Amino acid sequence: MTNKRILVTGGSGFLGINLIRYLLEKGYDISVIDFEPFSYKDCRDRIRIIDGDIRNIEKVQESMRDVDIVVHCAAALPLYSEEDIFSTDVQGTRNVITTAYRSGVKRFVHISSTAVYGVPDTHPIYEYHPMVGVGPYGKAKIEAENVCRNFSKKGMTVSIIRPKSFVGPERLGVFAMFYDWAYTGHNFPILGKGNNPYQLMDVSDLCEAIYLCLTLPEEQVKDEFNIGAKDFTTLKEDFQAVLDAAGHGKRMISIPVGPALATLRILEKMNMSPLYQWIYDTVFRESFVSIEKAEQKLGFNPKYSNKDALVRNYRWYVEHLDDFQGESGVSHRVPWKQGALKIARFFF
Repeated sequence: MTNKRILVTGGSGFLGINLIRYLLEKGYDISVIDFEPFSYKDCRDRIRIIDGDIRNIEKVQESMRDVDIVVHCAAALPLYSEEDIFSTDVQGTRNVITTAYRSGVKRFVHISSTAVYGVPDTHPIYEYHPMVGVGPYGKAKIEAENVCRNFSKKGMTVSIIRPKSFVGPERLGVFAMFYDWAYTGHNFPILGKGNNPYQLMDVSDLCEAIYLCLTLPEEQVKDEFNIGAKDFTTLKEDFQAVLDAAGHGKRMISIPVGPALATLRILEKMNMSPLYQWIYDTVFRESFVSIEKAEQKLGFNPKYSNKDALVRNYRWYVEHLDDFQGESGVSHRVPWKQGALKIARFFF
């Protein structure tokens, strides 16, 4: 049992709640800051909760009391406004790490994203590849990393984790649309042939990578790490596993890239699409990172394949359907609105 206290920013989110449960099992004391209500009854009474926005420096200072380590998960996701993305992901990160540094926190884990790489031409992507983020989210994540690196130079032990898209219990967001179509017995459209390797990961493997950065010696963790599944195939094959699990005999259906992209861009401008640019610009391309550095320096060994992670998430979705019916929003903890694509479902 450890008596160290960890602050998890964005603790009400999908990664936040999975990480909190994981760390509670390890014996840590947990503090949480989030402007979203912390609604998880299974651990609400076991943690210290600060209701607040990381853009509010006073709330951040309050959350940092008696904290030894910070895991910075809070972020405005791509469906937020550009203003909210930059103010949260850049200035909010600056608030958190500055306060942590001034409070004597020695170890800081920043959850970034592989979106910082944009849409590269070569794969796998290594940590040294150029960072050319697509859209406000990717660009803001690059700036946030630069903020963190400045504090690493000041002597703070900062780990920057760049995870692939991760799924698992509590994950909804854009994946809820796919699970809805699978559950209700529809085929699912895929841009292009779907033969492109596309790496995802399970949230429990991400929690393990974070834990390694919390506990291993400084010289091993003071770095940047790509994190993703080790076992993955093509987008079409991995997503087909969910349709097979749903049991309706449905298939992934290829649609032409050009017309679909043109339509999605128009729908996004009209706020009628649940997909944002980085998703539809990469979903028909190869998209996978090298996890060799994390394997070698951290001993990272992901347990779940893409198929395992997707089916596990789908089964959680089916078991908890009644919990989120009628809900929608822009975070991963609620389904994203399907917009015009809800109509398209009737053709599949």
